[in-house]
Amino acid sequence: MDTLEAIRTRRSVRKFSGRPVEPEKLLTLLEAARCAPSWANMQCWRFVVVQDQRVRERISELSYVEAFFATRGYKTNPAQKALAEAPVVVVACAEPSQSGDLGGQQYYMADMGIAAENLMLAAHSLGLGSVFVGVFDEEGLGDLLDIPPGIRIVGLFPIGYPLEEGKGGPSRKPLDEIVFYGKWKS
Repeated sequence: MDTLEAIRTRRSVRKFSGRPVEPEKLLTLLEAARCAPSWANMQCWRFVVVQDQRVRERISELSYVEAFFATRGYKTNPAQKALAEAPVVVVACAEPSQSGDLGGQQYYMADMGIAAENLMLAAHSLGLGSVFVGVFDEEGLGDLLDIPPGIRIVGLFPIGYPLEEGKGGPSRKPLDEIVFYGKWKS
């Protein structure tokens, strides 16, 4: 798939078929994430690949944080079921000391965002689906997966073959609403 086509047509996928992800496709996704640019090329990212069903179910449970979802009227995390049903969950972590910190801005989040987008675009280009899950019990996940102190869990990515055929990319605001040339114009 052409890169620009992958960017335009990628969608968040929360329903997966039972078809397993081939090991070579999984390695391709991880390689795509590894190739992302990062602060001073320090490559702060670390990935925990979870394929065990019981562990994925526990990750799913830890993705419902009542303080976040209940106050917004949700009874579940919309991606909670995806975490249990996808054949693979990639837990994206970062080592903040291996990235920049300038003026209080911690760049490990940007580094991980770039790597995550590479991962999701690679998945889409290979016929796989994914979704970024950013709300979870970080301490509980850290304990579950033996993630060392000082390592931050940035996101969860259920990966698998979509249950339904894609409908193209989601709608986006037109460029004239989001782009300014020369100076910001209201």
